[in-house]
Amino acid sequence: MSTPHTALEAVTRRRFLASGWPWRAVAYMLTTGPVAALVAVPMVLLGLPWAILLRRVVTWDDPPLASLAFLLLGGGLLVVGLGPLVAVPTAALERRRLGLVDTRPVRSSHRPAPGSDPVGWLRVRYTEAATWRALCYAILLVGAVPVWYGAVLILLVVVAVAVAGPFLVDGHSAVSLGVGTVTTVSDALPWALFGITLLPAVPYLLAATAGAHAAAARLLLSATTGTDLRAELTAVERSRVRLVDAFEAERRRIERDLHDGAQQRLVSLTLQLGLARVDLPGDSPAAQAVAGAHEQAKLLMAELRELIHGIRPQTLTELGLPGALRELADQAPLPVRVRVDLPARPPPGVESVAYFAAAEALTNVFKHSRATTAGVTAAEEDGDLIVEILDDGRGGADPALGTGLTGLADRVAVADGRMLLSSPPGGPTLIRVEIPCRPSDRFE
Repeated sequence: MSTPHTALEAVTRRRFLASGWPWRAVAYMLTTGPVAALVAVPMVLLGLPWAILLRRVVTWDDPPLASLAFLLLGGGLLVVGLGPLVAVPTAALERRRLGLVDTRPVRSSHRPAPGSDPVGWLRVRYTEAATWRALCYAILLVGAVPVWYGAVLILLVVVAVAVAGPFLVDGHSAVSLGVGTVTTVSDALPWALFGITLLPAVPYLLAATAGAHAAAARLLLSATTGTDLRAELTAVERSRVRLVDAFEAERRRIERDLHDGAQQRLVSLTLQLGLARVDLPGDSPAAQAVAGAHEQAKLLMAELRELIHGIRPQTLTELGLPGALRELADQAPLPVRVRVDLPARPPPGVESVAYFAAAEALTNVFKHSRATTAGVTAAEEDGDLIVEILDDGRGGADPALGTGLTGLADRVAVADGRMLLSSPPGGPTLIRVEIPCRPSDRFE
């Protein structure tokens, strides 16, 4: 049988009384009193307008309705406005105390907040559900838990007095046992036997009470499975964003090194070969060798230029997405209309994905659609960069046919975007790419 992890699980085991769980439950309940008293002071002060309101309603000495409304609203504003400042540290303390009766790991569901910025800390704390669950727990700790523990304490006192009844009676005055009154030892003995039979149940009662309290605390103060999953997804999303940004930065570095380093040296080599070719007699073997080297250098320079353009076009770096899209249109073998309406330049990563998505889509148009015209539009809608490529070709585009649409969709998905395709037989074909523009790097 597995080891119990909570007091509620422990009470169902046969060796419960011989384990340390009863003492853990007692420790949890005993430490609850000071914590509840410590929290009660500020919470009672915050709820003081409501106490005054309750007193006036009970006595009803014809108070003005305006004053009642003021007390009701004022108390609500105090509890909502200042209550989280009490509830958040209380929740942190209670998560530590849970270890007494619940050995499972417990993690806060609060989001990380800037510790050096009080305004930022307050903004994060007051806008997350974990803070308001902690406030609900603080109210429960101050209001319901004392009543609950008080009822258990009264029952324990009754059992203790019943067991001690024969030693309390003196034969002259009546002794109240809570559930009855006795005056003699013979009258008290049945109650004592009844109390003795209840004594083994006391540890179970304490453990069940502490376990139920801990279960309520875990429910309100710990991160749920859904919260853990959302946190993991957020971490994955942030990691993916960092990888995309790092990849884009590395792409720009490679493009810059090739453009400013290898390409410039190759241009210089081509010029020197051209000068050497001019100086040599045209019919000499050396001239023919230099001429061959010169032509190969020019071909290599053209290939390097295409490679650099494929990594990241210089036009995209210098002029941004509008200039790069118009350059694509100028190089197209068919008329391509370009319309760009962007209030600001998108982040480099988003801009790069949008450009290459448009370039891949136009390449598909040229190769497969048999279109006579095409159009590219780029605009911003609700924080997303929208790029649409429309052609008047034959339609029927299908990602399963290997036309590059799957790779295009994957490229867009890396930037947390999506691609939509409409291509009925006979055309037209519309590809719509939607890429979120993150506010954090919007104006880089």
